[in-house]
Amino acid sequence: MKEEMYSVEQVADRLNLHVRTVRSYIRSGRLRAVRIGKQYRIAASDLDALTGQAPPAASVTRQAEVSSIVQIDGVDRAAADRLGTLVLTSANTGHDQANPLRVQTVYDEQRHRMKIIILGDPAATGELLHLLDAVLNADNGLLDPEVHDV
Repeated sequence: MKEEMYSVEQVADRLNLHVRTVRSYIRSGRLRAVRIGKQYRIAASDLDALTGQAPPAASVTRQAEVSSIVQIDGVDRAAADRLGTLVLTSANTGHDQANPLRVQTVYDEQRHRMKIIILGDPAATGELLHLLDAVLNADNGLLDPEVHDV
């Protein structure tokens, strides 16, 4: 059973809003949308969620999302950049594209501290945390500044 999809213009007409307002809702995450080419499509259930209408009981699905913050002390800027690239690449490949992992990295130059924030489903988050654990506990030189400074 396919769910009805609406264009940004159709949603704006239905809600009596300007098209720019609807696009702003999409960019801010207030309204979920799927980008197809250069156009956005909004599912009827996502429009219902925005307007506060309850979806039919049969279409309610349970989802779990994990929020994780990993703090790594004693890393220099170059190692943090390498680790950030590894984490972001891993998060963007091989996972469910409908529910992608969201990852953000922050580096504190004064404290030589890196934080990695991960949001996503439990299985994909667990895989990424396992990769981080393996890299941080391995003697592969990824975080060793002498190996990469040539």
